[in-house]
Amino acid sequence: MPRQLGELEDAVMTRVWQWNRPVTVREVLEDLQQERSIAYTTVMTVMDNLHQKGWVRREVDGRAYRYTAVSTRAAYSAALMNEAWSHSDNPAAALVAFFGMMSPEQREALQDAVRMVSPNDAEPTAGAPEGRAPADDTEPESGR
Repeated sequence: MPRQLGELEDAVMTRVWQWNRPVTVREVLEDLQQERSIAYTTVMTVMDNLHQKGWVRREVDGRAYRYTAVSTRAAYSAALMNEAWSHSDNPAAALVAFFGMMSPEQREALQDAVRMVSPNDAEPTAGAPEGRAPADDTEPESGR
């Protein structure tokens, strides 16, 4: 599981994810400088650290590198949520508390996501009422 990104690492990765193309230190620097005073060497060090940690890959382009994200922000967010949830001593209670913090829009997005990863839930089972699986009332056969 990846560790949570630091504040400056996140600012750099946000740009790499948003632009969704190979980027140079200079491009990231110029964009960051619109919000804060920051040195080229600082951005270069952060991007090198992100490369060493496996967040970005880099290719030589002349005398510079071009950096590309290894995974998506969605995958990063999912890994953080999974890590936090897996450390709970009561995962069900943690989920209930998490769902309680969600906005109606977030809950709707969650329901959409559950439908995407559970396509079988959308198809009714033969002989069962729509949306419900048949009850399993049978007892295991013995000795036959």
